[in-house]
Amino acid sequence: MSMTQWRSWLLLGTFSLLLFLITASTFSSLGVVLPSMIKEQHWSFASAFLGFTLLGAFCGASSWLPAILIRKIGVRATIVVGSAVMVAGFICLAAARGLPIYLAGTALLGVGYQMMALIPGTHVLGMLFKKRALPFGIYFTIGSLGGVAGPWMALAGLAAANGAWRPYWAAQAIAAAVIGVLCAALVGGRAWLEAAAVDTDKAVAEDALTAPANARVYRTATDWTVKEAIRTPQFYVILAAYFAHLLGGVTAVSLAPSHFGEMGVVSAVAVSALSLESLMQVVARMGGGLLGDRVDPRWLLAGAQGMMAVGLLALAHAASWPMMMIFALGVGTGFGMTVLAVSILLLNYYGRRNNLEIFSLVCLVGAVSALGPVIGGYMRDQLGGFAPTFQAFAAVIGVIFVAALFMRPPIKVTANATEAPVPEQPPVLLQDAA
Repeated sequence: MSMTQWRSWLLLGTFSLLLFLITASTFSSLGVVLPSMIKEQHWSFASAFLGFTLLGAFCGASSWLPAILIRKIGVRATIVVGSAVMVAGFICLAAARGLPIYLAGTALLGVGYQMMALIPGTHVLGMLFKKRALPFGIYFTIGSLGGVAGPWMALAGLAAANGAWRPYWAAQAIAAAVIGVLCAALVGGRAWLEAAAVDTDKAVAEDALTAPANARVYRTATDWTVKEAIRTPQFYVILAAYFAHLLGGVTAVSLAPSHFGEMGVVSAVAVSALSLESLMQVVARMGGGLLGDRVDPRWLLAGAQGMMAVGLLALAHAASWPMMMIFALGVGTGFGMTVLAVSILLLNYYGRRNNLEIFSLVCLVGAVSALGPVIGGYMRDQLGGFAPTFQAFAAVIGVIFVAALFMRPPIKVTANATEAPVPEQPPVLLQDAA
């Protein structure tokens, strides 16, 4: 293994550890620590859980920021800034004496999450690896493990501090600073990354040009501009799938405990089903990583959307253990597989050069999907149960499943198909019928 390859795999491990840490310490920890904060600060539940909404909304809405920073100041500096924002968010939580500081902290954590996690991580890994499915699978799998470990980590932190929650957030601030600096140091400067990206791009282009017409996995031989990409229907199918997996997955996990309680499900059984759902996310991402370079990722995307739709329909009637198993398998696999398939498809269809901006546009819909639990609560008040919400979201995802099933790679040609595209004048886009 060459020095470049060794460093690439080391960076994969570091970015994976970073994703694990911030996933565990934000979304997965807040729900466990929040009851202690509510009790001590005498907050209302509605006000306290607004922090979750801000965390998700700012995470999605700020996805444009890391893309801009990476282009202007580089990956290393962006990670350092992101680490500083995360540290500031955790300090706000540790020092919170009222709702304003707490809510500001959750908003900062949402912004910091994007600056340290998916966007810089997928950008760097796309620059370093020719075959991306396995590295992406490892990256997202370890990130999912953070979601599994987060609640236990929070419980252990509270127990170690005799129920005090401020030391836990202070410890997370220290951890975010340490892992952020470590990751930034290993990334290095722009020169090394750009040199590695040139070698990767050449290898990908050679493989794409020499690939047979019936290759199982399509990879573009040219890079698309952002304007060209967003004019293709394939982009909107992928965008819709990413939106739907957040909408369905976040809504299901947020509302499932209350839904199970109304259905008369024993709490221990409900917790087991939710734990299995988290475990299936891990299994799906690792399995997708192993298959993504052998099976067309669009099949992974279609399968993920189909399984999530089935899982949500099962959740609507999950009063028995078999239905709860279907919910856990369907939603867990669908949620875990979708983000992996989306990441690979964007690179395969539109190339690496502008993937940073294209992927950032897709991530923007995360802000809108944060409304899912709010919609579910409103429908519960109007209709008397959560089942109609799950059924409605399953129907939406079912439409996206059909679109993904019939999607084909986008085609880009010049006015004269026999000539290579001229970089200074973007080629005319030919819309695919899909």
